[in-house]
Amino acid sequence: MSKEFFEAVKMLEEEKGISAEYLYEKISSAIIVAAKHDYNGKDVIHCDIDPEKERIKVYVRKNVVDEVYDEDEEISLEDALRIRKTAKIGGTIDIPLKTKDFGRIVAQTAKHVIRQGIREAERGKQLAEFQSKNQELVTAKINRIDPITGNATLEIGKTIAILPKTEQVPGEVLTEGESIKIFVVDVKDSGKGPKIMISRTHPNLVRRLFETEVPEIFDGTIEIKSVSREAGSRTKIAVYSKDEDVDAVGACIGPRGQRVSNIVEALGGEKIDIVNYSENSADFVSAALAPSDVCSVEILDEETKSCRATVPDDQLSLAIGNKGQNVRLAAKLTGWKIDIKPESGFYEGADAE
Repeated sequence: MSKEFFEAVKMLEEEKGISAEYLYEKISSAIIVAAKHDYNGKDVIHCDIDPEKERIKVYVRKNVVDEVYDEDEEISLEDALRIRKTAKIGGTIDIPLKTKDFGRIVAQTAKHVIRQGIREAERGKQLAEFQSKNQELVTAKINRIDPITGNATLEIGKTIAILPKTEQVPGEVLTEGESIKIFVVDVKDSGKGPKIMISRTHPNLVRRLFETEVPEIFDGTIEIKSVSREAGSRTKIAVYSKDEDVDAVGACIGPRGQRVSNIVEALGGEKIDIVNYSENSADFVSAALAPSDVCSVEILDEETKSCRATVPDDQLSLAIGNKGQNVRLAAKLTGWKIDIKPESGFYEGADAE
């Protein structure tokens, strides 16, 4: 009986990936809870599990007394001496119990507690696994797309997660069966298991893609200072290297543009502007307004972080961007409020306005 029990625990450890020590602890607790029913719920039951000797010992510990007032907790010296010859008044004695004598109801209780313990262990293991992926980039397979809500059910390892429509890239068409890159925004314990929040629109998705694709970012030679993104349309990323011999932007673009092309492909064709970060605010704002040229940047107010960028007249629309996108992303990237001014001082057309 004991041998079969220990073999079953080993199988659970291998199949579920839950430590045998944890299972023994839960099983011991379950047996104690079950056996206590026969002793009016009193704390007199003990269970020792020895996996090395493959032995389970369940016993009730009673106080040896001259006169018994509580049979659940006490035993007379006369009865105690029948069990152990060295028993004496004021001491305790352990009386072995046979698990088969617990009864059907007690056995069911133990089984329920054991199952609950295994579920808790699986949930804890799953939570720990996902927490290790928190704020990371993972690959997921699309299992199903809800035709009504548009939410996608994804398979991440052995776990299912939902990618809401609001976290999908606008205009991107997802196909059942394909694999996609997602960013793990947060992992929480909901009580029913880990709740994983994932996204395809988060700026850090782009950050992690660059870390994966560009070895100089991964090893710390190049640092990503900031990212601003309008998913599905355009992203701006500011990079910096302390090493003057390293071309941070060039390294991110890669030989023949291969590195950035791989990232653009992973994002479904999203445009990416890679700019040099500078501790000089005016220089940083100027770089952030790429692909437009900038004549100068005037700092208006350091405290409110507002500035004015002057651009050539023929670059005005490019600096502002379609519906203000370029200047909006530049402002998010730098943290500065940017006012665009044409070099001539005269504004023309609706775009300029």
